Amino acid sequence: MQQLDGGRKSVSLFQKWTDISLVLRILTGLVIGAALGLLLPGWKWIGLFGNVFVSALKAVAPVLVAVLVMASIAKAHDGLGSRFRTVILLYLVSTLAAALVAYIGSTLFPVNLELQDAAQGSAPSDLKEVFKNLVTNMVANPLASITSANYLGILFWSILAGFALKMVASQETISVVSDFSDVISLIVKWIIQFAPFGIMGLVFSAVAESGLGIFTTYGQLILMLVGCMLFNTLILNPLWSFIATRRNPYPLLWACLKESGVNAFFTRSSAANIPINMALCEKLGLDKDFYSVSIPLGATINMNGAAVTITVMTMAVAHTLGVEVGFATALPLCVIATLGACGASGVAGGSLLLIPMACSFLGIGNDLAMQAVAVGFIISVVQDSVETALNSSGDAFFTATAEYRDRKNQSNSQSSSRQLT
Repeated sequence: MQQLDGGRKSVSLFQKWTDISLVLRILTGLVIGAALGLLLPGWKWIGLFGNVFVSALKAVAPVLVAVLVMASIAKAHDGLGSRFRTVILLYLVSTLAAALVAYIGSTLFPVNLELQDAAQGSAPSDLKEVFKNLVTNMVANPLASITSANYLGILFWSILAGFALKMVASQETISVVSDFSDVISLIVKWIIQFAPFGIMGLVFSAVAESGLGIFTTYGQLILMLVGCMLFNTLILNPLWSFIATRRNPYPLLWACLKESGVNAFFTRSSAANIPINMALCEKLGLDKDFYSVSIPLGATINMNGAAVTITVMTMAVAHTLGVEVGFATALPLCVIATLGACGASGVAGGSLLLIPMACSFLGIGNDLAMQAVAVGFIISVVQDSVETALNSSGDAFFTATAEYRDRKNQSNSQSSSRQLT
């Protein structure tokens, strides 16, 4: 009897915890983590909460994507093609625009770097190597893709498996796959409920290790990167959404930033934020068959923040060396940054290690370019956080935009049909 009462109290306590706004809980964890990082930086064990939270999300995300994509393709109804065309176009256009904004900002407010020690590591030398990495990752062993969180491989094999299920499997088999995806989704929801503790640990680690000195040493470069990213997030992305839907995009934008961007900022992992984005899409009432594919696809090719980072850092090296970059040169540079950014998730080190590839287009040697990579790693606690927040919140934002556009077109088509009859 006492065990039964104890179980009821635990359920009641958990219910009270979940009844509190998740955003409010996360903000509370943020404040507590920052305060502990400043006052008690030696308490390293607090950072373990952040490591456990991110590790849990990263562990479950590949399985979630694999089963959701398979189930969604197998159950998918006709008419999703226009949504996918729209969302892919939004992903690519916004990424190219982000690179152009970064070039314009770097031209108007040039930033110089102190290039001294070279960074260690290898980077792709040209787009040919980037495409090679993309294709190789796409056809990698499906089980290895899940264990290594290779989302190109997961998407490729899951889509094939989904179409195969749709063609040959019985409804009972498809139902089992769908039920399994629901089980994984429920596990993700349980993990997300503990996000405040994870955010507390992540903020503690960032403040305890980096402090506030980073803002004074590299303040101008950080302002340029963050400024360009915020311009894309707050001005250009809403513009693309308005053009697509002809509706006020800011309520949707605030929802995506609040629910997705905040988590992505602190986890600094698009992969870890995939479950967060899927939960947001469900909350927005979007079609699960659509967002189950568009969200992991966005985590692969929707790389606005990465395009900004590659372009700003490349332009900073060019300004430091006195290399003139006119618009005729900048346009192909932005295209290279866009294509490279789309492959950033398949390259160890992310967007920073793609800087030498862009620099090579301007005739800047790898040794000098890798020194810029070293600077990038120093400021990555800010750069990577904002970049991930822009990239990941944009996945949900553009997914919702594509579906709203499709719904509007269907509504207009039905209205026209009724008028004709």
